[in-house]
Amino acid sequence: MTQIDFYVLGSESDDARLQLACRIADKAMQLNHHVFINSATDNECRRLDEMLWTFSQGSFVPHRILGREDDEQALEPVLIGHAQEPASKHWDLMINLANEVPEYFSRYQRVAELVDGNAQRRDLGRDRYRFYRDRGYKLNTHKM
Repeated sequence: MTQIDFYVLGSESDDARLQLACRIADKAMQLNHHVFINSATDNECRRLDEMLWTFSQGSFVPHRILGREDDEQALEPVLIGHAQEPASKHWDLMINLANEVPEYFSRYQRVAELVDGNAQRRDLGRDRYRFYRDRGYKLNTHKM
C-alpha cells in the first residue's frame, strides 16, 4: 500500500513550498529513487525547473519537464509535470503540489503531499487528507 506523508509548513510562501519539494526530491534522488513532481500549474513547472538548478548552493538535481515526444525514454531521476501522468516505469515517489489527488497516485510507493499556510491550499490539503483517510491509507504528518 502506498505510504502517504503530509508535510505541513507554517509559512504561506509559495517559494517555501517549492523549496521543500526540491529538498525532498534531492534527498530521494540521493537514495536512488525516481521522483515525479505533480505541479499545480505550468508556471509552477517552470519555477521548479529553475529552482532545481539553484535551490541549494553546489547542488544540482537532474530533472526534466514532461511534454516532449521522448518522455518514455526519460533517464532523469526527477520528472516534473502538470495534469499529465508520466510514462515512466519508475514509481518510487510522487510529490503532489496539485490541488487534487491524481488518479494514478497508488502506483507510487510513497506520496508526499505538501501543504503550506495559505488558507485556500490548506483547505484543499485537508480535502486530500480526508480522501486518503477515507480509503484506508495510513497517514503520516510532518510539521515543518
